Amino acid sequence: MPLFDKIREDIRSVFDRDPAARSWFEVVTCYPGLWAVWIHRLAHRLWHMKLRLPARILSQKARFLTGIEIHPAATIGRRLFIDHGMGVVIGETAIIGDDVTLYQGVTLGGTGKEHGKRHPTICDGVFVGNNTNVLGNITIGQNSRVGAGSVVLSDVPPNSTVVGVPAHIVYRNGERILITDPHEIKDPLSDALIALSERVSQLEAQLEEQPGAARRAQPFAAEEADRIAYRKELSRLAEFVSMGEGI
Repeated sequence: MPLFDKIREDIRSVFDRDPAARSWFEVVTCYPGLWAVWIHRLAHRLWHMKLRLPARILSQKARFLTGIEIHPAATIGRRLFIDHGMGVVIGETAIIGDDVTLYQGVTLGGTGKEHGKRHPTICDGVFVGNNTNVLGNITIGQNSRVGAGSVVLSDVPPNSTVVGVPAHIVYRNGERILITDPHEIKDPLSDALIALSERVSQLEAQLEEQPGAARRAQPFAAEEADRIAYRKELSRLAEFVSMGEGI
């Protein structure tokens, strides 16, 4: 696609996804996410021409101007929209598909010093909320959404919504996903929750095995029965005892 056609396409994508955009001039002059994408395309071309140092210098200039750091080697598809943008970091081996939306504070990073593919792959149509960390060589499936503040450490299926630290699926193909097994949460406190759940089950089983368990399970049943009988007696007496009405 010719350069100017790409520029027009990028500007139209801003109007499609940001209701605050009012004019082409405003978009071109006031959207640092757009500048960062355009500068990256030039830096990416320099990187593949083996001009690695100039490419890195250019990407750092873009970081200074926009607050968005995109490694020149990162692969970015068409119509990437970075809204607000401050603090966005895209790593060297990251791959971003078409029509992706990133908000401020998003990190597409690695998890260590390993070599090779070590950054995420973001498929077409993905939405990533602000201050989200997507870490490691994982894949976010097509048309998925990542909630703000999430930490994604494993693959996300297509058409899913994930939230949390670490992120877990809450919607898939438009249907709510209910988590009934603590093992599925993958939270640092999952082991404690699992142990607590198992202990409660053991105590309930022991309570049911002991004599008089049914009575202890309802310790106030006798008192409640006495209260009901007392209220019935008061109601009966009220029919014969005058409380001075009409005086």
